[in-house]
Amino acid sequence: MFMLSTTELRWFYPGKLPEAISAWFNAQYLGKALESPEKREDIYLYVASDCDYMGIKLRQGRLEIKWRKAELGILRVIEGVEGKLETWNKWTCEDSTAKNFQPQSVIDKSHWVRVSKVRQQRKYQVLSKNLVQDVPLNTIFDNGCDVELTQLNISGNDWWSIALEAFGESTDNLPVVANRVFQRYNALALAAKNSFAYPSWLTTAI
Repeated sequence: MFMLSTTELRWFYPGKLPEAISAWFNAQYLGKALESPEKREDIYLYVASDCDYMGIKLRQGRLEIKWRKAELGILRVIEGVEGKLETWNKWTCEDSTAKNFQPQSVIDKSHWVRVSKVRQQRKYQVLSKNLVQDVPLNTIFDNGCDVELTQLNISGNDWWSIALEAFGESTDNLPVVANRVFQRYNALALAAKNSFAYPSWLTTAI
């Protein structure tokens, strides 16, 4: 088992991913290190409608548990882009035998929910408050932020999401990268009322 601490900012919207959002995410000015979309299915445990501080899921043979450490308030990046900034701890359990943490062990049980995802990611290294560079996803370093764009489907309903997930010693890593990626953003406004983590989204989407 290993643990990762992150600072996160997420938005969720119903429907198909708008072309303007996809065009922004694929724009060359955001960097050249853009991976092909990843398709997968995660299985989430729906705990309770008022449990917005904990998330549990099965993902590709792993069990992941997330616990919200703190709510840091509203981050306003640019005009029309603001959301709720939170810090989370994530514990990941893997089974080398591949006998545990398999979807078939829970999929027919109540409270477990299948979520299909098509996700694109970008990764940025924070060198200073004024210097951010895009890097390949498999690059390892201490201070940075992943930015993802995801098409979701839950119970036959489409949703899409934008998320920033920062790691490292500085709590400024996420705002620094957010300022970089949204510098020329002119697509759909991203509102704080649509900004929350996966546990809250499950309550909305189910």
